[in-house]
Amino acid sequence: MKNYKVGIIGATGMVGQRFITLCSEHPWFHIEVLAASPRSAGKKYSEAVGAKWAMTTPIPEKVADMVVMDATADIKEIAEKVDFVFCAVDMKKDEIKALEEAYAKAECPVISNNSANRHTPDVPMIVPELNSEHAKIIDSQRKRLGTKRGFIAVKSNCSLQSYVPALFPLDEKFGVKDVLVCTYQAISGAGKTFNTWPEMVDNVIPYIGGEEEKSEIEPLKIWGKIEGDEIVPATKPNFTAQCLRVAASDGHMAAVFVRFDKKPSVEEIKEIWKNFKGYPQEAELPSAPKQFLNYFEEDNLPQTKLQRNLEGGMAISVGRLREDTQYDYKFVCLSHNTLRGAAGGAVLMAEQLCNMGYIESK
Repeated sequence: MKNYKVGIIGATGMVGQRFITLCSEHPWFHIEVLAASPRSAGKKYSEAVGAKWAMTTPIPEKVADMVVMDATADIKEIAEKVDFVFCAVDMKKDEIKALEEAYAKAECPVISNNSANRHTPDVPMIVPELNSEHAKIIDSQRKRLGTKRGFIAVKSNCSLQSYVPALFPLDEKFGVKDVLVCTYQAISGAGKTFNTWPEMVDNVIPYIGGEEEKSEIEPLKIWGKIEGDEIVPATKPNFTAQCLRVAASDGHMAAVFVRFDKKPSVEEIKEIWKNFKGYPQEAELPSAPKQFLNYFEEDNLPQTKLQRNLEGGMAISVGRLREDTQYDYKFVCLSHNTLRGAAGGAVLMAEQLCNMGYIESK
């Protein structure tokens, strides 16, 4: 059985909390360190997180009394204690880049939920079922950083996880040309609950800062290719996006309109979705959903409340595939934003990198 000591950087935030719930029961990963800002450092975790604990299950007993370390001041000590860290911090982008690079240079692999390094050319941005081969760029990154073990790998924006997986496997055979997507994103994506954000009850906000740019640009890196010492983003598909915050606790939904180079039939699309597997399914990784893309024939599915937790929140739900009057087809997608979209997706990526040998236990 694989056995890795894990640190969680940004442990008091919502994604950090989700990392704790996932790793506390994980067969490979064992929480050795919790780290956060200086105001939390030195306190027991239960005291540091206090009323901010937003998960539906209690704080796991094994971490409740763990003393929180300083994510910035204790880098060297943390790096010596763990095999790798998950990072989900609330800081300015330049500070996050510096922090993640400091961990990597301390020979500690970083699996990041943050956006700061997503456009760094030699940092892989991996959705394990789609572009697991991008892990190869880690060799180039280590050469640049001068490290043997240390590197940074990032996951993509949470909303992409709902619709990009449905489009990606269609591209090879039919050529995905143009995509228009409207996302309807839960409040946990902003690190909020209805208790902490009462203004969202019975409300929709038609703007999420930076989200539309991420939705249009980040898929092109996932579609990109390794050339020399960098990942070169693809030039197509062409994406345009509009992102709305809606009154749902968890679950990001997307309404997708797509145009192909060669238009497939409805049956061909459904067949590809049904049979699509990636590295996690082939390697039988612990967090991998058995059926990655799940199509629902009912007109009123998928629904956020009903399908967001499918296969532990790691599966993608798809429905309402039909022809469109301006594009070739339109359909609806759903994913759990703090599981598949955030912490769960990062845990799955870590499993992949461990399985590939990029992360080794000391």
